[in-house]
Amino acid sequence: MKFSVVVNMGRLDGSQGIKEIAAEALELVQIADQGGFDAAWTAEHHTIELTVSPNPFQLLAYWGAQTRRIRLGTGVVAAPYWNPIRLAGEAALCDILTGGRLELGLGRGAYQYEFDRMAGGMDQREGGRHLREIIPAVQALWSGDYAHDGELWQFPETACVPRPLQKFPPMWVAARDENTFRFAVENGCNVMSTALRKPFGEVEDLQRKFNEATANLPAGKRPEHATMRLACVYEDDAGREAAVNGAINFGRNFENLFKGIGEVRHGYPEPVDFEIVANRDEYRPEALCENMLFGTPEEIIAKIERYREAGVDHLLIGATFFMPHKVARRSLELFCDKVLPHFRGEDAGHAQHEAAPVAVGSGA
Repeated sequence: MKFSVVVNMGRLDGSQGIKEIAAEALELVQIADQGGFDAAWTAEHHTIELTVSPNPFQLLAYWGAQTRRIRLGTGVVAAPYWNPIRLAGEAALCDILTGGRLELGLGRGAYQYEFDRMAGGMDQREGGRHLREIIPAVQALWSGDYAHDGELWQFPETACVPRPLQKFPPMWVAARDENTFRFAVENGCNVMSTALRKPFGEVEDLQRKFNEATANLPAGKRPEHATMRLACVYEDDAGREAAVNGAINFGRNFENLFKGIGEVRHGYPEPVDFEIVANRDEYRPEALCENMLFGTPEEIIAKIERYREAGVDHLLIGATFFMPHKVARRSLELFCDKVLPHFRGEDAGHAQHEAAPVAVGSGA
């Protein structure tokens, strides 16, 4: 089973400087690198302090210079904000600077607030058109000289400069509905999904969609399906309380942006009252502890076994959701020391610690 960590820089107010937040994010990625995680992911968002990452490739290159072996992914870039030539080139340069460790994740975009500022007010639901056109265009640009005459973009024959270090960096598509799962698989992409804060049945449903989309593929051609959950491993009630409070505080801001039900001032979303959201029961402390990967190491292992039994073979651990940094750091340390060995074998963690550095210019 593969394990990735999702690390985003963000803040709820201006009480902490962004330089300190950047240092804390790097520390988490380095812990994951040393502890045996397969990949670290960060998102693209604009104009909001909830997730500070106007160009995730910059952040991945920064992390790549200060890690040894962990792969580095965009989770995800928003297709409507990019031109195919620019995306192909910037992704390729990031792949070179990280020694061939890039995983390129793409999505249609999440927040209408951003679309109003980044995409000329386009309806966020139209972002899928951009996703469906940009992925094959980027793949073609990585393959050689290519001209494009599409619905959204047109350009004469051109080359991607530079070309990626990997012949084709793995591509991922953020998906929740059947059509997007099928599109990803038909275009040779892996799939990343999230059950948000819904019960475990939602994970099983996402895995079902993936299984149906890949049912007719020949042996050896099956892509990966990675699904994400917020996670906190703790040893006492204080850790549990910090995890629950962090998830609630994050949720009050996320629901504002996701559903467009609040104001944003100076980049900070207004925390909404859960009483006005239809899914407010998902934020009850007992529901969060049940549905998220919150618990002691033994409890987390038991929860992940359910994911494995459901068919999930790649789990994304959401590590940053406004818990105190010392709690997030300790959670990741416990995950590396107490949880990963159960799924990797006792010697796996040591082998990862001893991995040789990845040198820029090496092949993949």
